[in-house]
Amino acid sequence: MIELIHVSKKYGNKLAVNDLDLTIRKGELFAFLGPNGAGKTTTIKMLCGLLFPSEGSIRIAGFDLETAGKDARQHVSYVPDTPFLYEKLTGRELLQFVADMYGMPKDHGTRRIDAMIDLFSLGTFVDDLTQNYSHGMRQRTVFASALLHEPMVLIVDEPTVGLDPLGIRLLKDVLRNETKRGATVFLSTHSLDVAQELSDRIGVIHQGRLIGCGNLDDLRQCADLNGTLEEVFLKMTDEDQTPEDAFTAAARQ
Repeated sequence: MIELIHVSKKYGNKLAVNDLDLTIRKGELFAFLGPNGAGKTTTIKMLCGLLFPSEGSIRIAGFDLETAGKDARQHVSYVPDTPFLYEKLTGRELLQFVADMYGMPKDHGTRRIDAMIDLFSLGTFVDDLTQNYSHGMRQRTVFASALLHEPMVLIVDEPTVGLDPLGIRLLKDVLRNETKRGATVFLSTHSLDVAQELSDRIGVIHQGRLIGCGNLDDLRQCADLNGTLEEVFLKMTDEDQTPEDAFTAAARQ
């Protein structure tokens, strides 16, 4: 469903993403981990079609993002780390705007809006202007708008920031239910416990290179450490160990 084929991205002389070669299957929840500056944000922007690779190509649902971007983006929703809303619209008006933007038939759009209001418990504030929403209310509304058209690829960046425990539990349930209906979820997060609990596979990026990919046992082999995900991640991204060292160690397994 998501294919990154030898993707690299340069900013001037800086190589932000280096030869990223990765396939994420339909119905898979893939956690993308890395320290700050590792290349996560650049990768996400390329997956959303906001940036094009300097080398390589990206396909979403079989469509090349550079040559068939409109078709590819019909299958994608993106939830950023900082939720953005049109503040002079109510939550309901925002959801209707999204339904219209994706060309959803009126009756189907209305049913989906009602379903999202119910799923994310928006009813008490959905008819208020979004400029008055708290962070948690904004986050829930952004998720509702992202899932409204039932995308086949959901890209989520740091979704747990500012959420209370109940909101985090709801988020976990929503992401898992999305994979059950066949959607692919690409989750970028610093919350290692969330990544460990939810993901089918985990990818670790460091200094632009994918230095490990698989389940926790696979990453333990890469790190040569039988520890928690936190311990494994910290060892793999140790600044005293270059990405090339980590990549060579993984290749030996």
